[in-house]
Amino acid sequence: MSFNSFGHMFRFSTWGESHGPALGAVVDGCPPGILLSEADIQPFLDARRPGQSKYTTQRKEPDQVRILSGVFEGRTTGTPISLMIENVDQRSKDYSEVAKAYRPGHADYAYDRKYGFRDYRGGGRSSARETAARVAAGAIARKVIGEVEVHAWVAEIGGDAIDPSRFDPEQVLQNPFFCPDAEAARRWETLVDRARKDGSSLGAIIACQATGVPAGWGAPVYAKLDSEIATAMMTINATKGVEIGDGFAAARLRGEENADPMLPGDDGPEFGANHAGGTAGGISTGQPVFCRVAFKPTSSILTPVDTITRDGEATEIVTKGRHDPCVGIRGVPVVEAMMALVLADQKLMHRAQCGDDGGGPD
Repeated sequence: MSFNSFGHMFRFSTWGESHGPALGAVVDGCPPGILLSEADIQPFLDARRPGQSKYTTQRKEPDQVRILSGVFEGRTTGTPISLMIENVDQRSKDYSEVAKAYRPGHADYAYDRKYGFRDYRGGGRSSARETAARVAAGAIARKVIGEVEVHAWVAEIGGDAIDPSRFDPEQVLQNPFFCPDAEAARRWETLVDRARKDGSSLGAIIACQATGVPAGWGAPVYAKLDSEIATAMMTINATKGVEIGDGFAAARLRGEENADPMLPGDDGPEFGANHAGGTAGGISTGQPVFCRVAFKPTSSILTPVDTITRDGEATEIVTKGRHDPCVGIRGVPVVEAMMALVLADQKLMHRAQCGDDGGGPD
């Protein structure tokens, strides 16, 4: 069977293909009575929308969302919320060569082996276009977790990282890279433009932080908050790694260096560090929940690459069409959406078991 749904109590399913007439999501489990309209969703889709700069794909999609069900008189009804986004700028003819041979690094061969045939137009379900539906669903999740703020940014492109000492959150929306370091953003203009002109692509690392998450969300074993975040991020197209807190860097620390010291505070403990990324034993601690997500270079490139045809014969392929020279740039709204979707799910699961929204004993 195919798995197109994610979540436990706050659950969403996405549908549609890159070059089909439309794509969308169905969100189930949203509590009733929440104010919701297309205007609550559209700003997040606008942030992800293609064609906004020369550093992203030039496909022109308005990504206008329509709510088809689950909302009455401006409030959620508790029934499934169906969302639809039309595709208006497909150019399927750009993929005629892809129908004959496999793109290395893409899902072409794997899809063929699994299903016996595939939708080669833009990659079908494996296209990053699918993430528009996630962003729309994530906007609804944000309404469920109104106490939480979720922010992501690009921390590295092509091996060139930001300087944490120059971190300015106001810069994130002031440049086309979602970059909090103005100097790094200027360097990335040259870096990404060079890769684009060379017919190549670059990878990126996105950092994401959720503040306002109360202590208590998560579960000790098989629905750990951090494992659910890792799973959610790994479902995003082109992701190849996830770190929670210090991640792999924690393996290079001593125990006393990696500990997050606790001191008494007026509203619960005060922590001296957050190496664990806001979780302990799979449950939130009340600290900011933090993760980093690694995106590989875009697989669809103009540089010739050795491959094989569907008949198994050797050939070369050049992927024509409109592609992101760094797919991680537009991954920021997607990472934020998946974080919000996990947290909404965890909040409702905690409420179902413990009868409150978290925060520890009274």
